Amino acid sequence: MKDMRDAARVGFVLSFLAFFLLLSGCTGLQAQGTGTLQFVSSPSGAEIYLDNQYRGTTPATVTDVAPGNHTLEFRSAGYISWSSPITVSSGTSQIFGALSPVPRNQEGGGGETSPAAQVSLPSVTLLVNKDILIIGDSIVFSGSSQGISAVVLTVFGPGTYGPGVTVGSSKPNSIGVWSFTWTPGTKIQAGSYTVVAGDGKNTTSNTASFKAIGGGVVSVVPSMYAAAKGSTILFSGRCSTGADTVRLVLSGPERYSGGVELGTASVAEDRTWSYRYKLDPTMPTGSYTITAVDVPKTTSGSSQFTVGYIS
Repeated sequence: MKDMRDAARVGFVLSFLAFFLLLSGCTGLQAQGTGTLQFVSSPSGAEIYLDNQYRGTTPATVTDVAPGNHTLEFRSAGYISWSSPITVSSGTSQIFGALSPVPRNQEGGGGETSPAAQVSLPSVTLLVNKDILIIGDSIVFSGSSQGISAVVLTVFGPGTYGPGVTVGSSKPNSIGVWSFTWTPGTKIQAGSYTVVAGDGKNTTSNTASFKAIGGGVVSVVPSMYAAAKGSTILFSGRCSTGADTVRLVLSGPERYSGGVELGTASVAEDRTWSYRYKLDPTMPTGSYTITAVDVPKTTSGSSQFTVGYIS
């Protein structure tokens, strides 16, 4: 009888442990695939409302956000609320919003503003001269302004640029046109950036975006190092430069001596890429080099294989 009671107790403990492990596993599964959102605004200190729920003030990081569609709103006293639908996926995303100041004729709860006063409201426009900045190069910010003595430029992006870094200022000329050349050097990280041009007093601003690539490596590996003519070979590798695509060039004997472009492959979120290619049945026997280059070119990687030496 005692042995039966002991066996029952052991069975109960094992069942409890199994239930606990199952519950822990389910909890872990539920946490997978959630997103992390980094909120930045101009001006800083705006209240964050995600799906109408208060989530702190900018700059802020919110974790474990369910993937899918959400609504986002930034609120700040003296500014028109900024709102936008957003789509959340797994991983980390940065969201920037620029709030516009409440027009002067609305701050006092009524009363009309004269046309002259309306014209004197500060304003600024912003353009960037390239969508992609290769790390080590320069980028030009320019635009026009009104009622601003100096245009202040702040850049938001990965790493140290997360909370925003003021990179310089430009004094508009007599007709309000301004320009600023930024050379961030090689320490800037690859990723997406937002530049904010404003008057430095948070009364007016404008934004533009660009992407930085470079500072990484591109690798390529063939699925076989001795291939038969007419066979299909898979080229794959990694690209950590921040580029969206890699370009493949095949070099070898005779008509391949100058290099033949095979095509491009998209870089996945985990920075890997792959490209399947069927070798020409008439291509010369010999040694070949496959080269992968990120687009636009900042670096490349290569690997060798042979064609026609196997039966």
